Amino acid sequence: MPVNLRPLDAEHFPAWLERSRAEYAKELVALGQTSEDAYRQADETMALSFPSGTPAPDHAVFDVVDDAGVAVGYLWIGPDRSDDAGAWWVWDIAIDADKRGRGLGRTAMLLGEEYARARGAHTLGLSVAGFNTGARGLYESLGYETTSVKMRKKLG
Repeated sequence: MPVNLRPLDAEHFPAWLERSRAEYAKELVALGQTSEDAYRQADETMALSFPSGTPAPDHAVFDVVDDAGVAVGYLWIGPDRSDDAGAWWVWDIAIDADKRGRGLGRTAMLLGEEYARARGAHTLGLSVAGFNTGARGLYESLGYETTSVKMRKKLG
């Protein structure tokens, strides 16, 4: 299925930013953080990447658009926070739940790689929650390698 990346329209950006912040905080809570800590971390991350509510230099947010021109998800990509200008990061990617399993995420990731490479990236990293086995399988099939593992045990 053909997929394109279309820069997110400025008028839709505030709503996307709030949704992304809330989804990130929700994931942090699922990973064990308190709601208060999760929202604080999400706020700090968004403030670094979107000062004044607009993307920092080289950060880009795209709608993932199917062959009918319909937005079916989004991709946020940009430099990572290291001193290595060639190290880039997939900050977030999401495909609508009812559209998954059709290759849209795979193609969006490949287009994201092209975008980063064209801007001087020599690596592209990402973070994925351990419980997100579908995404982990996709990333592994695209050649991403595990570089760290965090583990936790609840003590009752």
